[in-house]
Amino acid sequence: QVQLVESGGGLVQAGGSLRLSCAASGRTVSRYTMGWFRQAPGKEREFVAGISWSGSTANFADSVKGRFTISRNNAKNTVYLQMNSLKPEDTAVYYCAADLLSVVVSTTPSEYEYWGQGTQVTVSS
Repeated sequence: QVQLVESGGGLVQAGGSLRLSCAASGRTVSRYTMGWFRQAPGKEREFVAGISWSGSTANFADSVKGRFTISRNNAKNTVYLQMNSLKPEDTAVYYCAADLLSVVVSTTPSEYEYWGQGTQVTVSS
């Protein structure tokens, strides 16, 4: 089993930055693709960013390209989401997820086996 715990969410003004962290425990996630998803009230959960186990491949939603970056430190069993130039439409609960089986960085939530509990990000205008 893998437990994922997100942190770093909060309230920020538009144009500001936040760095989310996702700490894994239970087993190493160094061979897992890791992803970040978000869900706003009344909306479906959507893909934000993902990174391959080696860190060599990253994938981003069009809405966050150029503003968000994703990175991982396998020695620390941790994945990060750096969010810059935040917009009110980025407001959502952000979830970290782990995918062992896919060979690509999937954008589909059902491909991910493990999920964190989420962290709230609120961007004020």
